[in-house]
Amino acid sequence: MERKMNEQELLASFDEALQQGHIYVLYQPKINHSTGRMIGAEALMRWKHPIYGTQYPSDFIPVLEKNDLIYRADLGVFQAVCRFLRNCLDDGVKPVPISVNMSRHDIFRKNYVDEIEKLRVKYDIPTKYIHTEMTETSAIGGMELVSGVLKQLHEFGYIVEMDDFGSGYSSLNVLKDLEVDIIKLDMRFLSGNIGGRGGTIITSIVQMAKWLGTPVIAEGVETMEQADYMKSIGCNYVQGYLYSKPIPEEAFRQKLTQLEHEPLKPSMDLIQTMDAGKFWNPESLETLIFNHFVGGAAIFTYQDGKVEVLRVNKKYVKEMGMNMIEQDILDSDPWHGFDDENRKIYENMLKRAIHSREEETCETCRTICSKICGEDKIYIRSYVRMIGSAENQYLFYAMVQNITMEKQQYLALYDSERRFRFASEQANVYAWEYTIATRQMRPCFRCMRDLHLPPLVENYPEPAIEVGIFPADYADMYRDWHRQLEQGTEYLEAIIPLTVGRVPFHVRYTLEKDENGNPLKAYGSATLVVDK
Repeated sequence: MERKMNEQELLASFDEALQQGHIYVLYQPKINHSTGRMIGAEALMRWKHPIYGTQYPSDFIPVLEKNDLIYRADLGVFQAVCRFLRNCLDDGVKPVPISVNMSRHDIFRKNYVDEIEKLRVKYDIPTKYIHTEMTETSAIGGMELVSGVLKQLHEFGYIVEMDDFGSGYSSLNVLKDLEVDIIKLDMRFLSGNIGGRGGTIITSIVQMAKWLGTPVIAEGVETMEQADYMKSIGCNYVQGYLYSKPIPEEAFRQKLTQLEHEPLKPSMDLIQTMDAGKFWNPESLETLIFNHFVGGAAIFTYQDGKVEVLRVNKKYVKEMGMNMIEQDILDSDPWHGFDDENRKIYENMLKRAIHSREEETCETCRTICSKICGEDKIYIRSYVRMIGSAENQYLFYAMVQNITMEKQQYLALYDSERRFRFASEQANVYAWEYTIATRQMRPCFRCMRDLHLPPLVENYPEPAIEVGIFPADYADMYRDWHRQLEQGTEYLEAIIPLTVGRVPFHVRYTLEKDENGNPLKAYGSATLVVDK
């Protein structure tokens, strides 16, 4: 019969629980919400008594802490994680980094770090596969000691994560004084509401961490709206019931063999009743319109000449072109690509919008660079409106329209010779992006125009071989290239005769890997070989 055990029963059963595996580990995956790839997991302690059943951590952990036994339980978890990782490595299953909790009692216990290091060495586990987690509240009242433990962990090569960030009272001071490597943002401190003022707070935390070069993992993410919102403000990494509850070892090991992971919960219907704060609420009508019904749109701040993009929708990314992704735009300097003249035009528009508090517009030329298509100039018509301000910082809502084709047709009337020369030079270079897991290829505009390829090619490279872009006598070699990319080969190149005319091109591939070193995408190009 399942029931809650009292303190005496827990203490009497503790040794047997450790020895017999009644205290065991569950694993909760951490996911890159942009790619669906697992980037890590957290090891969580659980206790199931053979007679009294499951005991909740909130019941047994305080008892273990009170009686100075928690360090033995934590060491047991650490050893179980090492044993699991060693089995994976021995069986050829590539693991992800697993985070193991280090309690306040562990930190204040002399030689605890030495103990876990002995276990890691015993099982011969590379430190890149084990992260340590300490809570924000662990640092309160013992900053000097915690700093020493953190330094020792770094000397051994461990990555240190700060858990439950935002749940304590001294978050900023802790972050200032402790050089942690990763922040785990506690979503609970916003009580499930990330709109309005809460959205501004959580956005500021993510921005602050980005300025410090510290990755952020959103912990406790339960809905698609929360995950999409976090992604939109630059936090791609999530952990929570949206993707997976904590699961047993065998189920987690099975997940390690999956390339991509799908959310378990579907998106909610976003139908509700315009102030600036509502743009941070994932369930507001403003967000619904922003994401689905308007054209290319962005939200950004402007302060003392500096612009920082906070959110973009998918249509904005499409208007920018060049096969860019949301994160490319959020991570880049918005002024990069503007020359002095066009930056002045854009800033003057922003100043007009601040003064008039009405919609203002301008047209600018920008140089856009992407991994797949290289560098190109585009023309953008922008419409902006100020939607918020604080002292000398201003929040803008912008809609954009790519008018490159329209502008080029206009310029053609005055500069046909230059445009012809430019087109001729560019016609000799083709580029494409290849996604390893899905075998999908996205060609550049010139590939679609000259080779009649669709915007998305499935089961690549077979369609390119079937239509004769890659001749039959080079087909097996090209197929082997893609097998090498799947295995992690970072660079490939050769002279290959392409199309039925067997025109020689210099074909290259460059591989991009994910956070854990697994092949993610490959960027291909073909440059005409010109005899000199």
